[in-house]
Amino acid sequence: MAMAGKGSCPLITIQPSRGLIDEKFQITVKNLLPGQAVTLHSLTQSEDSDFWEAFGHYVSDGKGTVKVAEDVCLGGSYDGLEPMGLLWSMKPAPGNKPGLRFRKTDVCTPVVVRIAVYTGHIGDGFTEASALARAVTERSYMAPGVRRTDIRQSGVRGTLFVPPGPGPFPAVLDLWGSGGLVEYRSALLASHGYVSLALDYYSTQVIAKSPDKNPSLGYEYFETAFNILQDHPQVASDQVALLALCFGTAVALRVAAYSAVINPRCVVCISASHVQPVNEPISSIEAEMQKNSDKFRFDENNRLITRDMFLPIPTDPSKKVDMGRIKYPLLLIFGEDDQSWPTAESAEDMEKMMEAAGNRHLLTTLSYPGAGHLIEPPYSPHARFSNFMVAQIKRNIIVLWGGETKLHCYAQEDSWQKILAFLDQQLYHSPGTSSHL
Repeated sequence: MAMAGKGSCPLITIQPSRGLIDEKFQITVKNLLPGQAVTLHSLTQSEDSDFWEAFGHYVSDGKGTVKVAEDVCLGGSYDGLEPMGLLWSMKPAPGNKPGLRFRKTDVCTPVVVRIAVYTGHIGDGFTEASALARAVTERSYMAPGVRRTDIRQSGVRGTLFVPPGPGPFPAVLDLWGSGGLVEYRSALLASHGYVSLALDYYSTQVIAKSPDKNPSLGYEYFETAFNILQDHPQVASDQVALLALCFGTAVALRVAAYSAVINPRCVVCISASHVQPVNEPISSIEAEMQKNSDKFRFDENNRLITRDMFLPIPTDPSKKVDMGRIKYPLLLIFGEDDQSWPTAESAEDMEKMMEAAGNRHLLTTLSYPGAGHLIEPPYSPHARFSNFMVAQIKRNIIVLWGGETKLHCYAQEDSWQKILAFLDQQLYHSPGTSSHL
């Protein structure tokens, strides 16, 4: 084994060692030999006890130092100049079950990532190899002082996150896709100064209390949730936004266009579609997806592709949200390799509808080549496919979400910064005009 120069042991430093999940850090390895080949390895354990890892090959400079933020990675699970590659390129470690997706459930605890450096350029056997040095970093969704409160009010179920300080703050009603109560994006929004309500509208707890036991509730549920957020004493009541992903966008667009109660300052839709039977209850969105399940297909690896279910985009106005009714600045974000929903086709049609209606000036579109459906906060490991309970076929199956890892993770980083900029402009500074990102 090559020894470090001048009799010193190799040393890893991570700055900052603690920070938000979307905050960049700098990894430096010192006291190596000049020109020494090393491998940096990252490892974390999910709350489901699965291990995730990434690694990169580097060569130290003339002083025996590697700076990940400045030095090019020569290979591994990523390559090139990628300061955060040891996070975003993480994949399930060998031996884990297939179809995993990394999602933080307990947002009150950090993601703990262990970084180690090994001599030589290696690609496996990290658990058996002897590390030259190790360090630990903690990445959090909740900044110090953010308060988390369970909401069980007027039939609404969710989690409220409030930034530190007296307020009043702008606020965001956060609608995830199907799958119940997801908190980590709302926690991160609160860490950036927004009161955020992560709304549960699809879980068994909500379904059990709904009048018809239907997984998608009526307007009144979302209107009540919006009012709860708007009426909070630390919320600026005229500065409330809607933010949604996937199935949540179908709801967000629907209520933004047709609800007489929900009047957001702006709307952010990630991986959106406006296709739904708008003359029927909100619950019909799921029924429409069920009806079109015959359009589902499988790739060569038997992974389910569902993007065809709303294609071709209907010309019948009753089959899609009337985008001419949108009166608020709208940010649409989509990946061009989305294999779950026809988001590119939907965005094109939404733009045409708004152009024809004279409200195109309210629309900002962000399109990302090589990105898939699950565009999440930055540095989250990319899941091109994962296990998912598909309601239309009533079983767990591997679903293809799409995305090429490097391009998808670039989309996550870039879109998150632009979401924050859009919210800042619309909620803090703008009287309600469109954004130019």
